[in-house]
Amino acid sequence: MSTTAGRFVTFEGIDGAGKSSHLEAVAERWRGQGLEVVRTREPGGTPLAESLRELVLHRSMDALTEALLIFAARRDHLQQCIEPALARGAVVLCDRYTDATFAYQGAGRGFDLAVLSALESWVQATAVGTRQPDLTLWFDLDPAVAAGRVAAARTPDRFEQQDEAFFRRVRDGYRTRAAAAPQRFARIDAAQPREQVAAQIVAMLQERGW
Repeated sequence: MSTTAGRFVTFEGIDGAGKSSHLEAVAERWRGQGLEVVRTREPGGTPLAESLRELVLHRSMDALTEALLIFAARRDHLQQCIEPALARGAVVLCDRYTDATFAYQGAGRGFDLAVLSALESWVQATAVGTRQPDLTLWFDLDPAVAAGRVAAARTPDRFEQQDEAFFRRVRDGYRTRAAAAPQRFARIDAAQPREQVAAQIVAMLQERGW
């Protein structure tokens, strides 16, 4: 079986960075190799987590409530979707995961990083330790460019309506997470044309023998 079996890959970045469309291209690449690919997202990925996602995206709440709902959704997602898929040797491709929580709720909203770290260790506890991705593709893009893409594509949700300063903090939050785990993160220059972004992704995967 290919070395991609049982791999957990996450796609991160601010809204408008283009990660979601490239996620499907990676999925097709690995399906073409005969692998089972589970495509999922956070918050979401299970019926319960999707219900919590609707609350997080569309209801006003304080930062602690927001973080607790996101981690509650993550716990169900891990137990019902991610862990079973990895156990049977599937490739899991997830649109956002815990790095987004540290970037959005931590850096963006200024919420206590120590609390987020505690929740991360509790919620993501598995038999093999705290579940983290094998690879995180970080789609890095200037917030002003990202905002223009979002405005042209759809009606913004509660997060997408935040000002540019918020997204600059979020970008800095991703940068901090990447610096703390350089072996896991691969920065993608999302300002490049789509074809060049795709080429960067393929190069990152090939570097890992995937």
